[in-house]
Amino acid sequence: MAAQASWAVNDLPGGPAVNQVNLHPPVTQIAEWQMGLHNMMLWLCTAIFVAVFGVMFYSIFKHRKSRGAKSANFHESVSVEIAWTVVPFLIVIAMALPATKVVVAMKDTTNADLTIKATGYQWKWGYDYLKGEGEGIAFLSTLDPAQRAMSDSGKPEQVDNYLLKVDNPLVVPVGKKVRIITTANDVIHAWMVPAFGVKQDAIPGFVRDTWFRAEKEGDYYGQCAELCGKEHAYMPIHVKVLSHADYAAWVDTKKKEMAAKADDPNKVWDLAGLMARGEKVYNANCAACHRADGKGAGPIKALDGSALVLNDPQKQIEILLKGAGNGAMPAWRQLNDTELAAVMTYTKNSWSNQTGKVIQPAEFAAARAK
Repeated sequence: MAAQASWAVNDLPGGPAVNQVNLHPPVTQIAEWQMGLHNMMLWLCTAIFVAVFGVMFYSIFKHRKSRGAKSANFHESVSVEIAWTVVPFLIVIAMALPATKVVVAMKDTTNADLTIKATGYQWKWGYDYLKGEGEGIAFLSTLDPAQRAMSDSGKPEQVDNYLLKVDNPLVVPVGKKVRIITTANDVIHAWMVPAFGVKQDAIPGFVRDTWFRAEKEGDYYGQCAELCGKEHAYMPIHVKVLSHADYAAWVDTKKKEMAAKADDPNKVWDLAGLMARGEKVYNANCAACHRADGKGAGPIKALDGSALVLNDPQKQIEILLKGAGNGAMPAWRQLNDTELAAVMTYTKNSWSNQTGKVIQPAEFAAARAK
């Protein structure tokens, strides 16, 4: 009974299935072509396997020494030479033509209805809507904190979307061509959603692109597909495909939310306000490495009692904006000045670090301008 209970999860629509042995059910034409290509190659390789090993085992059985078979003595055969040259060539052509068609289609990112930049961070995704309906929307997508807590406990609950739930899914309209531009802030990541037939590396300093057109509404899941560090398993992708009307409503709501959350970098905050804001920023972005108690772990330096945090605000500002340790500590320029000021103030006044010091957003704004 205990063994059965450990498998008490169901297939996740748009995501992995229990005991899955095939590709994800396709929801884009590219994914359908990939499925067809996969099946064709599988049957073709199976036929070759059966033919080659069938002839081999038949020959071994039929011409074995115990039956008195005598080995033939011959040298060269023009017919055989032609056959084993032409037949493999035809097989390769049969494989290459449909594969080339699919690869060319995968790379055709022209005439997109919507263009979104996906930036990989250790360990989350940043989405910027660059062109099309929703232009100007930007947000970070991070693993849901409750699922992180389940993983840390060592006894996760039996949920179908374990380590796939995010706080802010990517939202796109059904039936529209969506171009995804990928890059990264620190190390190599990869944006992959199997149901869309999409996998594109996100490389620091480079811009790559891919595309999809989801033909069915729903929720679809993927993960970073490049080993990007110790939190690699906590970097899921969730794409929500909505109807045109629902997508338009989401765009309107999201823009209103962004306007309401817009921070004035010249605002002067008090300690209590920055601490409340900073705690949320820290838990969402910093606690994964530095831990909720600020003690760090292994090579990750502790913030609790840190001389730099206690005594060197300019150096801490520089590290938050530029990173340190050749990427071991990533840069956090994607956070705005208020968020950075809040999280820095939080580290200076949490745990045993009761400094009473307040960092204002204007200090980060000035540092960015240098």
